[in-house]
Amino acid sequence: MTTVSESVAPLEKQSFGRRLAGANTLWIALVLLALVVVFGIIDPGGILNLTNLQYLLIETSVLLVLSVGMTFVIITSGIDLSVGSVLVFSGITSALAMNALSGGDSTDAGWGVIIVGGVVALVSGAAWGVLNGLLIARAKIPALIVTLGSFGAALGAGELLTGGSDVRTMPTALARSLGSGTLLGGIPTMVVFAAVVAAIGAWLLSTTRFGRYTYAIGSNEVAAQRTGIGVTRHLVLVYVLSGVLSGLAGFMSLAYFTTTTLTSHSTDNLNAIAGVVLGGTSLFGGVGSVIGTVIGVFIPAVLNKGFTIIGVNVFWQPIAVAIVLVAAVWFDQVRRRARNQR
Repeated sequence: MTTVSESVAPLEKQSFGRRLAGANTLWIALVLLALVVVFGIIDPGGILNLTNLQYLLIETSVLLVLSVGMTFVIITSGIDLSVGSVLVFSGITSALAMNALSGGDSTDAGWGVIIVGGVVALVSGAAWGVLNGLLIARAKIPALIVTLGSFGAALGAGELLTGGSDVRTMPTALARSLGSGTLLGGIPTMVVFAAVVAAIGAWLLSTTRFGRYTYAIGSNEVAAQRTGIGVTRHLVLVYVLSGVLSGLAGFMSLAYFTTTTLTSHSTDNLNAIAGVVLGGTSLFGGVGSVIGTVIGVFIPAVLNKGFTIIGVNVFWQPIAVAIVLVAAVWFDQVRRRARNQR
């Protein structure tokens, strides 16, 4: 009979280089680096230009916040198609709340009103997360169906609140500080917010009981239940987390665009899923990391920005991203089959 120590021994004897070469994050980072190098060679003054890099980081910040929440959801073997619509709904409720507190025009609103607007955005996102989580975890309705329904319902609710027109009166202080402001010697505030969210998400997933339970449920929900994990409660919390981060992303989008952008986030859910999967998180659950997601989110962003800079027809951009995404899923399946055959 093989003992535990004997089964672990081969892993212990692996060299550091071999273990590093087998890490998903390393290969994802190399792909991203290769893209930057290729576009840099084609147009040295393009994507490597400091201004372009800064705009790339700012434009990716909102998507990164969405993708951190999506990482937790997909690791549990779930999916959340509603994040883009919840982002829009949260931005609308936040804007309407700030305008209501300012007598109909929040342009000159102070930080008290802005903070209330931020809280309203987070609570709005959390409410949709609770609804999704309860229907998925308690009512046992497939996540795909529930979040597809929430995708339409959240957007419809936002349009009902505004009559189908964007809210365009935003606090100037919010736009200047969060939307276009800088911190820490010139780093865009949007980027700092996204980095903090990613850091907290990475800590939560990799070092806490919440993260361990997330992996356990994604690996084998029945086994997790038998070991005493409150699967239903945990799944609700995971979808609440996704909703809260969607609300935060909605508030950030509001600050950056100074409008509610009703029609500008219809594909954010797919972009977030693409970033998470490209970052090495398995659609089958149980595998993934926030660090991988951070890298994965930038792969389609760099592709799109690079194609724009070198003048490639804009219609080729989603095709290229789709090819990379399908290749990532195929590679994940190959790795899973190889692992199961050992």
